[in-house]
Amino acid sequence: MAFAAYGEHARLNGCFTQSMLRIPFFTRGLKFAARLPALALPAALLWVCGAPAARGQQVRLPSAKGGIAELSSSGPQKRVGDLFIAEGDVRIRYGATELRADHVEYNDRTSEAAAAGHVVYEFENEHVEADEAHYNLGTGRGRFLRVRGTIRIVRRPNPAILVSQNPLYFEAREVRRESSDVYFIDQAWITICDPEHPRWQFFAKHARVRVDKSVALVSANFRLIHVPLIWLPYATTPAGQKVRQSGFLIPDVGDSSQKGLIFGDAFYWAPKPWMDATLGAQYMSKRGASERGVFRAKPFEGTNIEYNYFGVDDRGLANSAGVRQPQGGEEQRLQIQSKLPDGWRFVTDYNQLSSLTFRLAFSGTFGEAINAEVPSAAFLTKNFSGFSFNIAALSDKNFLTINPQTTVVLRNMPSARFSSAEQSPWRKTPLYFSFDSFAEAEHRADVQINTPLLVSATEIAPKATLPLHFGDWLGVTGSAAFRTTRYGYSLDNSGPSPVVVAQPVTRNTGEFAIELRPPTLERFFDRPATGKKKARRYKHTIEPEVTYRYVTGVNNFANFIRFDADATLTDTNEVEYGVIQRLFVKDGDEQPNQLASWSVLQKHFFDPTFGGAVVPGQRNVFQTTTALTPFAFVDGPVHWSPIVSDFKVTPGGPYDFEQLLEYDPNLQNISAIGALVKVRPYKEFFATVADFRLQANPVLQPLSNQIRALVGYGSETRKGFNVTGGMSFDILNNTLLSQLVQVSYNGGCCGLAVGYQRLALGPVRNENQFRVALIIANIGTFGNLRHPERIF
Repeated sequence: MAFAAYGEHARLNGCFTQSMLRIPFFTRGLKFAARLPALALPAALLWVCGAPAARGQQVRLPSAKGGIAELSSSGPQKRVGDLFIAEGDVRIRYGATELRADHVEYNDRTSEAAAAGHVVYEFENEHVEADEAHYNLGTGRGRFLRVRGTIRIVRRPNPAILVSQNPLYFEAREVRRESSDVYFIDQAWITICDPEHPRWQFFAKHARVRVDKSVALVSANFRLIHVPLIWLPYATTPAGQKVRQSGFLIPDVGDSSQKGLIFGDAFYWAPKPWMDATLGAQYMSKRGASERGVFRAKPFEGTNIEYNYFGVDDRGLANSAGVRQPQGGEEQRLQIQSKLPDGWRFVTDYNQLSSLTFRLAFSGTFGEAINAEVPSAAFLTKNFSGFSFNIAALSDKNFLTINPQTTVVLRNMPSARFSSAEQSPWRKTPLYFSFDSFAEAEHRADVQINTPLLVSATEIAPKATLPLHFGDWLGVTGSAAFRTTRYGYSLDNSGPSPVVVAQPVTRNTGEFAIELRPPTLERFFDRPATGKKKARRYKHTIEPEVTYRYVTGVNNFANFIRFDADATLTDTNEVEYGVIQRLFVKDGDEQPNQLASWSVLQKHFFDPTFGGAVVPGQRNVFQTTTALTPFAFVDGPVHWSPIVSDFKVTPGGPYDFEQLLEYDPNLQNISAIGALVKVRPYKEFFATVADFRLQANPVLQPLSNQIRALVGYGSETRKGFNVTGGMSFDILNNTLLSQLVQVSYNGGCCGLAVGYQRLALGPVRNENQFRVALIIANIGTFGNLRHPERIF
């Protein structure tokens, strides 16, 4: 055995027997060899009555589990039967466990150790200091009194909360270690701040720490700079990289000029590693109650499901006459993405909104509030051998006015589409064939047109393409297509307003296009390497392009119901021309990057009426016009489209600039101006400024001129000071639509964020709201500044 240094069988020289030295006791179900307060007397008697003492040696002691514990000390050592006693800087090592103390009594039959005086226990990422300890090396269970300790918990980055890698620090009257990853703590305070000067701490009568899993507190008192702020009967937080735990979230408390006092909470439920849900509610003293819900699941590899719900039961604000006008409602969204066997893919993005008034009144941000579109789509698709097959259900709902509420609803469901990419059946002949086809049921509902729910629509369009190259100086691509389309219903325009009639309408069109690609002009500029700068090469290209298109056969355009872009096809005889300039840069042997581009395009229409489709004096939108610009410009016969200029600098880079400019030769003025500037010279600073102006004929586009700006330094979870602010201003109406500012400071273990937001959305909403959030690292936030409403 391992006791050769002391003799395998120690003999008692008088006084006491071995059974007299073992004083059994029970503590919380744990049995040990001696109570620490009684250690001193048995130890003194052992030096008098026990085996001869050794000093400063290292011995190997067996444990009840069959392992070997190594013990060393700077003072005397003594063995009496199963009990081994050591004094002076005693160290016991057993696997990854180390126990140090001034005095240790170890029973190698039960593997129990009793330690006193400057006790230090270490196991992997756990460090415990105590005045007294009782620990079983075999089971890993132990009891520590008057404890100070740390447990290092590795946290993965989380964009929603402030993350600190500081260890969990605790002090307690008593700590019980039940296993390698479970601690029970009594009368403890816990923090991850500097223990000498903790900014925040939780005091709890009882706590349970599951290493790399969770921390649970019973009767917890949260203190900020030693001032009690919040009492929680029970609180728990995840304490690992991949841990999610069910429970109530931190309450939400706030105040708003239109909602009044706000109080709410939510419950987070994570029954499975691949599924979770959050259900919450808020009480608003001036309005009523709101409900929120989020469900997320990933049941299979390649499959994601997410459902969001938000609703408000609104009492409404009283007007000057004392009458309340409720603005409540609901909105929900379901998203599903799934990769199915055999190359199939299924996607769903379903959106529902009860009213635009509800969105304007209760959305958290300006961008969400002004969004008047509610698109939905679900499709099943497969691509194979150059072919594509899709089964879809599409819906698009647009809110036009709020009082009275008017909408336009367009639906294509069910819809089946089958198409092919351009493919050549002959290897040596550059003749390519492709086709598009669909069969679907369509529906439209608005103040003027309300069709049956299922209006049949079918189309097939084969196409042939022939690319030719005349040396390096000219490329010519010709294409021809035949398109036949049939709709089950049509419009009768004989009366003062169009009427939907059960009369099928068809069109058989021939389409021809020829694209000319003159040679690209290139020039290189070299900058030689100097000092630490690499050699740099610039490349400037000028790419002219000309395309002629001819479409004929749409002889009854006014009879087609405008379900989608397919129904806006018209006769046309046009030529599109323009030039694109690009500037590339290449440093050393790196890949070249596009530094800037500038495209200038225009169309000339030889048929100014588009085959008679133009209706003078009103807004006309055709497929060929929207292919050039999203802004309508046809209110009568036209020969010339606007000149569209699009200038971009380093798109996606640290300096991103884009200017869109349209000059309408028919109006002889600039009809649209748009500018977007994004600056991020380094990680902490960002700025975005956007200005957009429409100043064409009001019949074509409503006049507008708005500017938006957002400037900030830092990020939501960055340590130090972070500040950001923004605004939206309507220059035409001289109205400040939104204003916001947020300032925060994050330390190593906590932070504070304050924010102000103002939304002025006409008669529906004129709200001022102040938000405050106390940010607790690795836990979350106290306050009413929720993560989705932050502006970083």
